[in-house]
This record gives sequence, C-alpha cells and structure tokens, in this order.
Amino acid sequence: MDLCKLFILQLIAQILADFIFQTDLWTRHKRRYGFRSKILYWHVLIVFILSYGLSFQWNFFLFSLIISLVHFVVDGFKIGIGDFKIRRIKPFKKIIFFIDQFIHIGTLAISILIFNCLLDINPYVSIRISNHHLLIILGYLVCLKPANILIREIFSIYKLKIINKPKEDLLNAGKLIGNIERVLTLTLLLIGQYEAIGFIIAGKSILRYEGEKSSKTEYVLVGTLLSFGIAIIIGIIIFKLHI
Repeated sequence: MDLCKLFILQLIAQILADFIFQTDLWTRHKRRYGFRSKILYWHVLIVFILSYGLSFQWNFFLFSLIISLVHFVVDGFKIGIGDFKIRRIKPFKKIIFFIDQFIHIGTLAISILIFNCLLDINPYVSIRISNHHLLIILGYLVCLKPANILIREIFSIYKLKIINKPKEDLLNAGKLIGNIERVLTLTLLLIGQYEAIGFIIAGKSILRYEGEKSSKTEYVLVGTLLSFGIAIIIGIIIFKLHI
C-alpha cells in the first residue's frame, strides 16, 4: 500500500461515515442538540471505526482517533455557529458545509502525511485493488448522497427554491433521479460512450419540460446542469489522475 491508496481509502471512509451512514434524522438531531446530542457521539464512533478499519494497519489507531476527535469538535461547533447573530459570522453560515468538508479532508491529508513521516505504511492484509479502481469507487460514492447535498447547498447559497410546489411531486423523486443520472453519466464516461450522455440530457429535458416557463422549470434546469456537471467533473478527475 502506498500513500495515495491510504488517502483514497480514508476519503472513502469519510464519505461513508459523513453521508452514506448518516441519515437526515441524525443530522436534524445533531443540529438541534449540538454537543448534547447522543447521535453526535455515535457518528464520531462510526467515523473512527471506518477510518481505522479502512486503514488496514494496526498502527493507524492514534491517527484515526485524532481524525475522529477533530470531526467531533468541528461538527459540534458547526452546529453552534448557526445560532450566532453576529453579522461578521453571517456570510460564513451559507458556506459552512464547504468549510466543514475542507477541514475534514485537510485533517485526513495532514494525518496521513504525519503518519507516513513517523511510521511505515505496513497493512496487515494485501490490498490488491489498484488506486485507479479505488478512485472509481470513490467517484461513484460521491455521485450519490454527497452530490445531492452539494446541489442542495448550492441552491441554498443562491436562494433557489420552487414557488408553489405541486402536491403531486413524489417525495425524494428528484434525489433518486439525480443519483441514477449521475451514476449513468459516470459509467458512460468511464467506458467512453460520450454521445450517450447527450441523449440522456436531451431525454430528461423533454420529459421534464412543462410547456411554459415556471420557477420549477428553472429549478429543474439548474439542478440538471449541476448534477451532470458533478458527474462529468468526477469522470475527468478519474481520467486525469494517474495514480
């Protein structure tokens, strides 16, 4: 195992703990109770288990603990910032999600670099999967719930919302459609079928077009562009990174 593989594995652990294994109910509970939330402690425990487990190294225990503690502090203070009424802090509230993820990823990178300087990377099992394939797995994970949350946060920054949302819309249908289109787009990129992506975009545009301009039409258009854009950027990154 090399440094890049360890970093990708820790990113996968981060995505699993912070997005895939964390429900909206958990997020609301943490937002309501902050450091008093029992869910926060369970979440940090999951972060530690996944970080240490996916390191595949006995001597990574201390670094997984540090990653988990930083996660605990950042998540606790992130929730508390939303209650502040100070004007100087207000602009940061809209981008708190991006600051949060930047700190988490930065902590992973610094911890792994320090670990590599102090100790040898010596996994207790042989990881035969290549860095490229691990990167593909990471890409698919990002295309799921993390991408949905990223799009939601971008909507929040630009204050985009549907006016008079129709009652017949299926609950979470947009999230499911987004997941499917991003997974399909990334898959088509990886196998070199670029023309098919255009057909998917055109097909979705036809199906979702309502015949008249409305807030929902623009909302769906922005969401579609962001969704396909995220998948395409991930595909480009996978192709460009030769690790």
